[in-house]
Amino acid sequence: MTYEKADGYKIRNQTATHFLTFTTMGWIDIFSRQRYRDIIINSFQYCRQNKGLRIGAFVIMSNHVHTIWTADKANLSDVVRDFKTFTSKAITQSIADEPESRREWLLYMFKFYAAPVASNDYYKIWTNNNHPEEIHSGDFMRAKLNYTHNNPVRAGLVAEPHDYLYSSAPNYQGKKGVMEIDFLF
Repeated sequence: MTYEKADGYKIRNQTATHFLTFTTMGWIDIFSRQRYRDIIINSFQYCRQNKGLRIGAFVIMSNHVHTIWTADKANLSDVVRDFKTFTSKAITQSIADEPESRREWLLYMFKFYAAPVASNDYYKIWTNNNHPEEIHSGDFMRAKLNYTHNNPVRAGLVAEPHDYLYSSAPNYQGKKGVMEIDFLF
């Protein structure tokens, strides 16, 4: 099964390592709150433990997430779908149930983005396009790993990649990261 992309990108090889980008609808800065970042981390950990997902790298920015993933069970498209479905529901539930100064606006916006969708989604957190890029060489892998880890530096959030907690960069520097990863090198 392939996962069609609006811009022509698709996961062709379900067992290959891919660089993926998950972007929020309207580039809404939902991950400026720790609890929403933690939903992503918890889902990452669940997918590693229960779905055969290997997470080689990640960074959670305010409105997008970059990952380098491999699926041991030849089901990367399924894992992507399940990850997005679960995190969408969990984030929406958290917005509705927990203190959130932007509650009305966030729910309105995510409902607005879901309106044109032909599925049963009441709220839409993620864009459809994950821009998957199959990792085809060691050089390309290093380039995507550096791109991922340097995102917070380019955004002016930290001076060094390993200083950003919601990233795998600390792991690659021999420091304790926010979660275990599956090292690429």
